[in-house]
This record gives sequence, C-alpha cells and structure tokens, in this order.
Amino acid sequence: MLEVKDLNLYYGAIHALKGISLVVHDGELVSLIGSNGAGKTSTLHAISGLLPISSGSVLLDGKDLQKVHPNKIIGLGLAHVPEGRHVFARMTVEENLLMGAYIVRDSKRVSENLEKVYAYFPRLKERWKQLAGTLSGGEQQMLATGRALMTDPSILLMDEPSMGLSPLLVKEIFSIIQTLHENGITILLVEQNAKMALAVADRAYVLETGRISMSGPAAELADDDRVRKAYLGA
Repeated sequence: MLEVKDLNLYYGAIHALKGISLVVHDGELVSLIGSNGAGKTSTLHAISGLLPISSGSVLLDGKDLQKVHPNKIIGLGLAHVPEGRHVFARMTVEENLLMGAYIVRDSKRVSENLEKVYAYFPRLKERWKQLAGTLSGGEQQMLATGRALMTDPSILLMDEPSMGLSPLLVKEIFSIIQTLHENGITILLVEQNAKMALAVADRAYVLETGRISMSGPAAELADDDRVRKAYLGA
C-alpha cells in the first residue's frame, strides 16, 4: 500500500533523512521506533507532503505522492494524526470531527463515519458538545485519531500517540490502536515507547540519525539484544 524509496530530506545544510526505504502492506501495523531526533516525525511529514523531499519517492497504491499537493493527499486515502494532537481547542468535539470530513461531499457518508468514530470512542460521544480544549490529553488523542478516521482512510499515520500521557492512558490508547488494526485499518505508527510499539506491530523499523538501521518482524526486534539495550531498558 505504501512504499518509501531512498528518501532524502534536508533542513538547510542538515541531512535529516538519509536514504530511507520502507514498505507498509495492506492491513499491516508497522512501527517506526527510534530516539528523539532520529527523524521519525520528519519521515511522516515527508510521506504526507508536509515537508519537501530532496530525492526519493513516496508511493501510495503505486501513485507518486510527490506529484500531489498536500491538501489533496488525504483524498487519496492517507490520513495523518500529528504529534501533539493539534485539536481545534475552541471548537466542540463534534465540530472537530466534522472538520476531518471536510473533503467528503456525501452527507450520508459523513454521518455514517461519525457513528463509526463514536463507536470506537464512546467517550467522545459522551462529550460531543464539549470544547476540545477542555478535554484531557488522552481524550484529545482520541479526538485527533477520530478526526483522521472521518474520511475512511486506507492508511493512518500516527505520530507519538502516547506523548505526555499517563501510563494508564498509554495502555488505553494502545488498546484502541490494536482495535483499529484488528478492524483492518492499515497503520504506520511512529512511537518513542518502543516496548508498546513493538508489542502491537506486525513489523517494525529502527531509525537512527536519519537512517534505517534494522527492520523485521516486531517480535524478533523486541528480542534483539541491540534493540533491548538501546530502546527497551534491558
């Protein structure tokens, strides 16, 4: 479904992404792990067109996304849940969700997708009139994820969904991610909590200073001594 080939990205003179290649197959949950500053968020921003790449390609179902304006990419089936959530604080929960469906012209489909999101996140349905800025961090993460789901994306990019959350909320968010995966949603997950990311993923990539250093089945990487020492505290 998603294929990234030899991706290079610069911030001025800084070579941030150095020939990254990765694939995500239909129905997979693939995790991208690495330390702060490794280039995880930059990778997602490059895939979704938020950052211009210097060379390489990003293909979604064979279509080159570099030839598509960022605001058109979501219409091709790729949705991005950003780091830090970025909900519209002065809008209600439901208004935030409807903003996620701004490209959907069929009102019936919008209503159906809204009910699907509420089924995934009953807490959002309870708070549908509440201002998003008054939600807890975990609820805002649910809202950002639900907003991205409002177009029925074929692949969901998730950037650090556990950031700033308590251990209890982290477990809840990852339980939701597992449910989305079990329901057939393809996910590329960027996450600093390597233990949780590897526990839910089918496959994983390790990113170090802008390069893919390791890849393979998530369970195998979780048992690899190098990964355990560097990211799992073992």
